[in-house]
Amino acid sequence: MPDFETLLNVQCMMFILMGLGLLLCRLGILGAQQKKGLSDLVLKVILPCNIVNSFRIAFGREIFLSFSQILLVSVLVQLFCLLLSRLLYRRLSPERQAVLTYGTICSNAGLIGNPIAEGLYGAQGLLYASIYLVPQRVVMWSAGLHCFTREKDYKRSIQKVLTHPCIIAVFVGLMLMLTQLQLPAVLDRTLKSLSGCNTALSMIAVGAILGEVNPREAVNRQIAAYTLLRLVGIPLVVFCGCLLAGLDPVVTGVSVILAGMPAGSTTAILAASYRGDAAFASKCVFFSTLCSLFSVPLWCAALLLAA
Repeated sequence: MPDFETLLNVQCMMFILMGLGLLLCRLGILGAQQKKGLSDLVLKVILPCNIVNSFRIAFGREIFLSFSQILLVSVLVQLFCLLLSRLLYRRLSPERQAVLTYGTICSNAGLIGNPIAEGLYGAQGLLYASIYLVPQRVVMWSAGLHCFTREKDYKRSIQKVLTHPCIIAVFVGLMLMLTQLQLPAVLDRTLKSLSGCNTALSMIAVGAILGEVNPREAVNRQIAAYTLLRLVGIPLVVFCGCLLAGLDPVVTGVSVILAGMPAGSTTAILAASYRGDAAFASKCVFFSTLCSLFSVPLWCAALLLAA
């Protein structure tokens, strides 16, 4: 039986942290310079540590064979989302196109999806979720990062992507996962400590950016359409595809739940760091996360009926 209490607690925690960031912004504690520093801290230190730590799972040959299905599903989902983003947002301004493209290919599956997968399917669900996230993390810090850098010089763009702290963290994480190399105890504890700050600092940073947004302008047609696509359209395609392919119910469940996650907090953080439309990005994160309070439990119920 799904642990809906865990699901609601995680999502409510995110709103409390965003509310704290908004309050700190309104009180003047987080000014423009402090918000920029906080975003840089998350992007260049905390998030890379979180990425490396997320790859540190048991990954032997038998596990690789067992998880080949969900790895394939994840790759196909990323390709599908990349294709969607190329087709849907061509007529928008470059700033909004970057936000919606990134938000389509990169969700908050790592933050919210892992505890939900574990609540639904126990340790097996958590392991499947970790494998599912590998392709998304690679795309997030390659094609995803390119959405905001928008370099016309592709050689320079590739160089910037490959030297970004988060993509370096992906390579380091993959190496640790494939070699099963154990870090010294002091490095292990330091990495886990910094990684544990990711949720709080990321959502506070998003809330601080949201502090600049007029509440009356929190939702528009573009944000509503994006949210519908992110929370309903994409997971519906994944759900139907998995059923038609006759995949294992746990593989199907984890894939659908993670495909139906809201916009990642890094959408707003990257927009702020690269002078994109940070306010629009924050609205996408806020509204899609709010709507996911209703959509995710409905997907959980649908998976139970289909099992």
